[in-house]
Amino acid sequence: MALSPRQEELCEQSPYDFSGLKAVFLNCTLKPSPQQSHTDGLMEVSRAIMRKNGVEVTSIRAADHDIAYGVYPDMREHGAKADAWPELWPTILAADILVIGSPIWLGQMSAACSNIIHRLYGMSAELNDRGQWIYYGKTGGCVITGNEDGVKHCAMEILYSLQHLGYVIPPQADCGWIGEAGPGPSYLDEGSGGPQNDFTQRNTTFMTWNLLHTARLLREAGGFPAHGNQRQQWDAGCRFDHPNPDYR
Repeated sequence: MALSPRQEELCEQSPYDFSGLKAVFLNCTLKPSPQQSHTDGLMEVSRAIMRKNGVEVTSIRAADHDIAYGVYPDMREHGAKADAWPELWPTILAADILVIGSPIWLGQMSAACSNIIHRLYGMSAELNDRGQWIYYGKTGGCVITGNEDGVKHCAMEILYSLQHLGYVIPPQADCGWIGEAGPGPSYLDEGSGGPQNDFTQRNTTFMTWNLLHTARLLREAGGFPAHGNQRQQWDAGCRFDHPNPDYR
């Protein structure tokens, strides 16, 4: 996926250093490889910008892996015959940026996307080395495609879930394409106009740079500040200088 001249110019003129950052793009299409994924087509624009800026980018297509349904770290311990999640988890954990991509079906994110969020949730009780929830200090965004309405609805659900788990959500952390309300051509279909659509390309570009800026700021700050948000201190009775109400 070639970047537009304007997108290339923004990369070339950037005064910021994003090298050393890691990003994972988790595509929740229902199509296994090598089938064409329209969601992946739009995600590639964001990936290309990040690669141009020295970010280490990893792509995962959920349909290529036997990811069991459930909310435990390893569903094989709870009856599943197979579960690829424990093998994928270290890569996701190591990423400074997580971008979840989903197609739209009946106005909703895909079943694979819902499952990924559940599996992320299953790890959310873990703590980082500062005693915060494991996703603190990481940045999240989402990419949505389809040929029917639902971009904002899907983004709302995904971004809410990510922030609830501890991800920092930058301004305008989503992008999407649906074209003319369907049924109609999808993003990569010939004549769809998706790759040339200025609104979609602008939002994808803004999302990507906002993810990069937020991840860089968090890295330079040494992570998200660790005060008033540490589970072990709370369990030990610390109340971070805040009056403890007398609940009755």
